[in-house]
Amino acid sequence: MEKTAVVILNWNGADMLRRFLPSVVRHSAADATVYVADNASTDNSCQLLATEFPAVKLIRLTENYGFAEGYNKALQHIEAEYMVLLNSDVEVTRHWLRPLTKFMDSHPEAAVCQPKLLSAADHDSFEYAGASGGFIDRYGYPYCRGRLFDTVERDNGQYDRPCRVLWATGAALMVRSADYRAAGGLDGRFFAHCEEIDLCWRLGILGRQVWCLPESVVYHVGGGTLPKGNPRKTFLNFRNNLTMLYKNLPADELRHVLRVRRWLDWLAAAEMLVLKRNMAECRAVLQGRRAFYHWRRQFDHDRSSIQAQRRSTDDLGRTRLSLLWQYYVRGRRRFSQLKG
Repeated sequence: MEKTAVVILNWNGADMLRRFLPSVVRHSAADATVYVADNASTDNSCQLLATEFPAVKLIRLTENYGFAEGYNKALQHIEAEYMVLLNSDVEVTRHWLRPLTKFMDSHPEAAVCQPKLLSAADHDSFEYAGASGGFIDRYGYPYCRGRLFDTVERDNGQYDRPCRVLWATGAALMVRSADYRAAGGLDGRFFAHCEEIDLCWRLGILGRQVWCLPESVVYHVGGGTLPKGNPRKTFLNFRNNLTMLYKNLPADELRHVLRVRRWLDWLAAAEMLVLKRNMAECRAVLQGRRAFYHWRRQFDHDRSSIQAQRRSTDDLGRTRLSLLWQYYVRGRRRFSQLKG
């Protein structure tokens, strides 16, 4: 068995591979085997790998399974103690893997860890997708050390201490393979978006830990496949976020949270229609909610199994505050300002 495998999922991303894969090979080859799992690309990705990156191992998938199931399929072909899920639009830094591996070796209670994510466009600012470790508020809204909603902070070392979090970003996530398999991997039904939060939350319910280790740094472009503002992305975010809550919330909170979310989601749809005049985004929110209610019974068995394995009703990293209230009413735009 290998010690560490770095696995990049690709779909029609030849340009991204050409731009970012050199740094991954250069700064990872001494510490890990680098794989690219191709989601049945129709561009020249596979030819590019064969000619320009012969040392990278290629896993060819037969169709585009999306992010979640694509990784599940790919990781079936890999035997490694630690597996790193790495987006194709990430530039890594020298020795980036070593703090992650060292921490996992010395902390057997940890299932997942992530590096600090900075913006590829501005190395002095955090990157939206994961910043310095992720949390969710009581109603399921994700946020990070360094990013609340669309407000991204500059990195002045304010979140440089290692920290237990609820979720690690799927853009650069190291997971212990035994934990990944014990939890059943990513939920392939999600296709993309919220799947890493769901996995990390499930691992936390099982009593395992998730950490951010800012000693390791990578730079992320973000939004490479579905950019922000894409109605498909909005649909997946709302549908999957509600499904994640349905699976993982303790029984005494589920009904209340879903009831509140109904009103908050309708408010979000109205804002997109009235203030932003974006009918496509408004429709995507409503379609996401409708899709959740149409398929949620498919997750009844998952919910029963997850709750039966619950070690505690206190999910570390799921805070009691309302992020909407803190951000829009109290005007708190930085993680360090949050209270409650």
